[in-house]
Amino acid sequence: MYLSRFLSIHALWVTVSSVMQPYPLVWGHYDVCKTQIYTEEGKVWDYMACQPESTDMTKYLKVKLDPPDITCGDPPETFCAMGNPYMCNNECDASTPELAHPPELMFDFEGRHPSTFWQSATWKEYPKPLQVNITLSWSKTIELTDNIVITFESGRPDQMILEKSLDYGRTWQPYQYYATDCLDAFHMDPKSVKDLSQHTVLEIICTEEYSTGYTTNSKIIHFEIKDRFAFFAGPRLRNMASLYGQLDTTKKLRDFFTVTDLRIRLLRPAVGEIFVDELHLARYFYAISDIKVRGRCKCNLHATVCVYDNSKLTCECEHNTTGPDCGKCKKNYQGRPWSPGSYLPIPKGTANTCIPSISSIGTNVCDNELLHCQNGGTCHNNVRCLCPAAYTGILCEKLRCEEAGSCGSGSGQGAPPHGSRALLLLTTLLGTASPLVF
Repeated sequence: MYLSRFLSIHALWVTVSSVMQPYPLVWGHYDVCKTQIYTEEGKVWDYMACQPESTDMTKYLKVKLDPPDITCGDPPETFCAMGNPYMCNNECDASTPELAHPPELMFDFEGRHPSTFWQSATWKEYPKPLQVNITLSWSKTIELTDNIVITFESGRPDQMILEKSLDYGRTWQPYQYYATDCLDAFHMDPKSVKDLSQHTVLEIICTEEYSTGYTTNSKIIHFEIKDRFAFFAGPRLRNMASLYGQLDTTKKLRDFFTVTDLRIRLLRPAVGEIFVDELHLARYFYAISDIKVRGRCKCNLHATVCVYDNSKLTCECEHNTTGPDCGKCKKNYQGRPWSPGSYLPIPKGTANTCIPSISSIGTNVCDNELLHCQNGGTCHNNVRCLCPAAYTGILCEKLRCEEAGSCGSGSGQGAPPHGSRALLLLTTLLGTASPLVF
């Protein structure tokens, strides 16, 4: 009985303590932009660096295929089974939902069986190359937080390039090359991420690790984000402070994990042998059942919320910033040049808040943001603070009795001590909690 009561009271006290913390108890998440704290001057805002949570970014993308008519089924055609390349009695027909394989099936939920997938036309025009560009666009800058994973329903391609854009598809840079023979396909020596280090983490490599044709369990291709994080944060990503420090101080590293678009360039389907079997060209095609991209909106550490409205992602900016990426200061808050927030110092970073312009300081006495009325005062039309009877000053920052010189122990005025507030809140929580059962 008593243990149950103690645990309930302890849980309530943890709640009280967390409310009164000036920053989150778990460091390094950057999930709060500002919080109210009590100082000698009263209740004020404390600002900190902040960012949205990592999420599944495939929910917000637009996909484009080039050539646009590369999807199978128009006209209908037969293709060979995935497990047996000589059983060629499967049909793709765009006009029949059960037999169609449109691009959106690369991003739908995958149950146990059967998997749904996009599929290209077969290589019926061999020896003309069968090549497809799949472009994923967000119309927003995003920061990648986990591995990019592509699951093929066909054999993994013999040759493929993953590319990224930072300028909405105007220019492209390679992220990684994939081939059964890197030297032959791209004139590059084969490597894996394990061959890299902190100093070479930005190197663009060609890997043969994921291009093995029709062999068993050979459906998945990775672009290893977490393995690259691990060079700074350790193999289990426990030292995130080190990673955040590197991202904060090394723009090239930060930009490496930032994209507006991704492009999957399928250059040669899984052949499995040295020569193409020209008698069974229906066995050669591309099919993708799933693409996973996890990340967050880039808000320059000035927002925790990114809204999706009218098919567009936009940061809900704090710190008196504005723009799709919170990339500039709001009007009348240009008292110093805009700057992104900083992860440092750990645990709550630096907000680098935009401050009022000199020309606006005289007009905005209070604004409930940077210029917050203290001690329970309310801002009236940004012109003045309406203070409680016991307080005075431009921001209600002074006790009225101080001006009269009458602030004594018997005056009954002054902010309640820290412990009293905690006890009052705890008492309130206990009073409203459900009765404890013994």
